[in-house]
Amino acid sequence: MEYNVIGKTGVKVSELCFGTMSFGGEADKESSKAMFNRCREVGINFFDTADIYSNGRSEEILGECISDCRDEIVLSTKVFGATGKDINDEGLSRRHIIQAVENSLKRLRTDRIDFYFLHKFDSNTPIEETLYALDHLQRQGKILYPAVSNWAAWQIATALGISAKESLARFECVQPMYNLVKRQVEVEILPLAQAKNLGVLTYSPLGAGLLTGKYTNNKKIADGRIANNERYKQRYGEESYYEVADKFVLYAEKKGYHPVSLAVAWVMSHPDVTAPLIGARNLEQLEDSLAAKEINMTDDLRKEITSLSIEPPVATDRTEKFL
Repeated sequence: MEYNVIGKTGVKVSELCFGTMSFGGEADKESSKAMFNRCREVGINFFDTADIYSNGRSEEILGECISDCRDEIVLSTKVFGATGKDINDEGLSRRHIIQAVENSLKRLRTDRIDFYFLHKFDSNTPIEETLYALDHLQRQGKILYPAVSNWAAWQIATALGISAKESLARFECVQPMYNLVKRQVEVEILPLAQAKNLGVLTYSPLGAGLLTGKYTNNKKIADGRIANNERYKQRYGEESYYEVADKFVLYAEKKGYHPVSLAVAWVMSHPDVTAPLIGARNLEQLEDSLAAKEINMTDDLRKEITSLSIEPPVATDRTEKFL
């Protein structure tokens, strides 16, 4: 296992991060612990969860898993989603963040969270309000580094400017979606992360299973996230995505790679990506993702894979050179 430094924090993390969204849901406690132990065997030290995953059960199981190795683990969780029935049990208000972090710390059985991600943007709360809350938690030592997921580049840049102006703890890591059919992150977020020296933890390298080969134009199975979850149906519903997936799976088979391993390896190979998040429901699924680190992703191989998908448009419509 190789290790990369997250931005300018000096914190070294494994080139793969294990996401525990399945813990307590698609994976029971026994399976969850088996996957955690397998990740540790191969050298993974970076684990990600969220307070809303399985209504907090993911954090609880992960807390049990790390109880005897906490100091060796880089731990991240998230805040935003509804964690109760009260009208204020969600969002990025100072009130909710302070309550949410205490609950996460209890479930995780730890005294600090290494990277605390804002799970999405809150249009009802001023960015300043949220940043002051995160700065307060960092000063208390309850979180070590603020981080952000699912924000647009302009929102992240705005927050970084406010943090600099007000001398507040800034975001040190971003967590965007990134895979062969979802490449919008290449347009502005990855260049922003590179310019500002932010860590990049990408999620959904398999496109909710689209790039595994089980969803194709000729074989759209009736089981799985895309088939059963309306959110994923909408996210990956475009016909062009299936066309890319078909070409990718055929390419992987021709080259002798498992499509899961190759899809993860392609994300890993981007120079601005610190680590892709991998997830699984069982050990068998996990092994295919772990095998990504054995693939020698040469420049030519990456170019060939990249050419199978649609290049996202550049950030500005004016692309001609000035005379």
